Amino acid sequence: MAGFTRLFLSCFFTFGLVNTEDVQVQERLFLSSLGLPSRPRPSNRGPVPSLLWRIFKKSDEKRVESDPDPCTVPEYGVRGNIVRYVLDQGRVVSDSSSHAVEKHLFFNMSVLEDVEQLSFAQLEMKFKPDLSHLPHQVGQHTFSMHLYKVLRTSLKGMNHDSSRRLLLSQSVQYTHSTTVHFNLTDLAEWWRKPGKNFGLVLVLQSTPLDNQLDPVDYDHGHVGIPELVTSLVVVSLNPYQCKSRKKRSAYYVPVSPSNVCKPRRLYIDFRDVGWQDWIIAPQGYVANYCHGECPFPLSESLNGTNHAILQTLVHSFDPKGTPQPCCVPVKLSPISMLYYDNNDNVVLRHYEDMVVDECGCR
Repeated sequence: MAGFTRLFLSCFFTFGLVNTEDVQVQERLFLSSLGLPSRPRPSNRGPVPSLLWRIFKKSDEKRVESDPDPCTVPEYGVRGNIVRYVLDQGRVVSDSSSHAVEKHLFFNMSVLEDVEQLSFAQLEMKFKPDLSHLPHQVGQHTFSMHLYKVLRTSLKGMNHDSSRRLLLSQSVQYTHSTTVHFNLTDLAEWWRKPGKNFGLVLVLQSTPLDNQLDPVDYDHGHVGIPELVTSLVVVSLNPYQCKSRKKRSAYYVPVSPSNVCKPRRLYIDFRDVGWQDWIIAPQGYVANYCHGECPFPLSESLNGTNHAILQTLVHSFDPKGTPQPCCVPVKLSPISMLYYDNNDNVVLRHYEDMVVDECGCR
């Protein structure tokens, strides 16, 4: 509820109802509730992975259907309310020829908050669909792939065998859509500890295919290494922002003139609050708000507590000394957001208590 209220006040500033200093404070508080230390200002709005689009659309359908446990990611079979595509910040270590490439992979795990529980981490290695540098006669090419965990930093010229450990060794056939996945959950959890993240080393080597290639098309019977894009898919759970919910039907806000406490329609457009540069989807949502009086006697439709009923009774005898109960949200539902964080990572996050479904007198 607090997150909704802060965003609601920010929207009030948009319409000239609060001053600049107030909205800056409210914006900081709201971003903090989103798990963001500051307003994201992405330098590179990269493409959104298709998997995140699919999960986002499914989560939106779950909200409408009021799924009892929205804090799961069935695509990976784990619990979580945050899915990140963490970008590789490493570099190519050696590329002495077109037959072998060694690349250092590094994923910044500090983007996860301390409170987040890591559920799943998967390395995704995808070849770019570019066959222009490969012989046209061959539809598929085979490469050997070796993935190492870096145990410690090593000086130039030192033996690498003592500073890294082999995690994966396999042959990969290159096609237009080749993608290799590798589970790194345990290692990613280890990387969250201070001074433990030295990254990975990926070595790709081309495999001779003398019986398939024309000698004119390759040098020494090898095929050039295509460009590889790597990222780390991380699923985590913030237990304070994800709670089990009782199943209920979608709530429709009636549009009728009345001074009685009830939900009123409010659509929040992220463009109006200047957040369109970092929020990918949705572009806005129906947040609603509560407004109206809590008159005596309180009817059952006003969802009043026993305390509120007594307060309205006392107010009827002493209107100056005792205020009426307040009209506040009593049932709220979640939404999911796709956005870029301050490291240009694409993040899908589930947020509780963002849409007012029902109001009551408290």
